[in-house]
Amino acid sequence: MAKITFITSQGEHLTLEGHTGSLMELAVEHGVPGIDGDCGGVCSCATCHVHISPEFMPLTGTRSEIEDDMLEFAENTSPYSRLACQLTISEDLDGLVLKVAR
Repeated sequence: MAKITFITSQGEHLTLEGHTGSLMELAVEHGVPGIDGDCGGVCSCATCHVHISPEFMPLTGTRSEIEDDMLEFAENTSPYSRLACQLTISEDLDGLVLKVAR
């Protein structure tokens, strides 16, 4: 199990517990504002764009080429941008803090 904290664009902190699936699925299941997951998690819409806290970047791995391509079309990207659909929940991510992109 991992506890993941989503910080919404309104500054609200939502800490959720997840066991399996992607961070996008966890966020959609719990109604996290700003995480839509319109494509269902197939990395084709960027409606689950988040900014990972820098200290957790090594734990999330590197972006795939398709994720990089999708983020090229997203607004407000940074070196810490990821698509939540591409991040699988694991115990390694316990304590992860991320901000929902605007």
